[in-house]
Amino acid sequence: MNNEQLIWERLDALEKQVAPLAESARSLGELREDLAPRVNEAVQALIAELADVEADFQLEDLLFLIKKAMRNVNNLSFTLDQLKNLIDFALTAEPLLKSSVPQMIFYLDDLEQKGVFRILNTALDVLKKIGETYTAEDMAQIGDGMVRLMGVVQKLSTPEAVDFLDKAAELPARVDIAGAKAMGPIGMLMAMGSRQAREGLGVLLELTKSLAVLKEQSV
Repeated sequence: MNNEQLIWERLDALEKQVAPLAESARSLGELREDLAPRVNEAVQALIAELADVEADFQLEDLLFLIKKAMRNVNNLSFTLDQLKNLIDFALTAEPLLKSSVPQMIFYLDDLEQKGVFRILNTALDVLKKIGETYTAEDMAQIGDGMVRLMGVVQKLSTPEAVDFLDKAAELPARVDIAGAKAMGPIGMLMAMGSRQAREGLGVLLELTKSLAVLKEQSV
């Protein structure tokens, strides 16, 4: 093989190596030609948008913001961590909220259907009227009285007291006021022959004995 053949072989090898590079260069040139108009449009749009804030923008403000962010890197990191925790909580609570929110809406709608909110609104109106009528001192006195009345109600809630009040509530229905007649001493003596009259006097006597407690408590 002479020198001329060797040179031609090396040139062929170099051509094969340079061919892909030339192809890539042509592709990059075509890409640059395609992107050049788009880049120019983007630059023009950016310039137009920045023109709106040119009067309000100061380079010193940007530098101050950068320095402030650098001084608060730890706070920014803490904020991002808390934001991550909040996102994790939202993702965890989302299934629960999807099931509980409709139930809560149904429960509130049920209260509305039963008139609970209307009662609460009426109660607020009553409280407003009480506030307009009585002073704070009057309300304090009424509160003290209510506490004592609660003690009375507690005593009346015993089984014995409830039975007594229940039976006493039946008395008006049994008394014939229209049929009551005038009665003197002899008539009262004759009425003593009735078993019900004697039992009634017995009950009245027991009640009379119990009334002595009122005098003992007032001493």
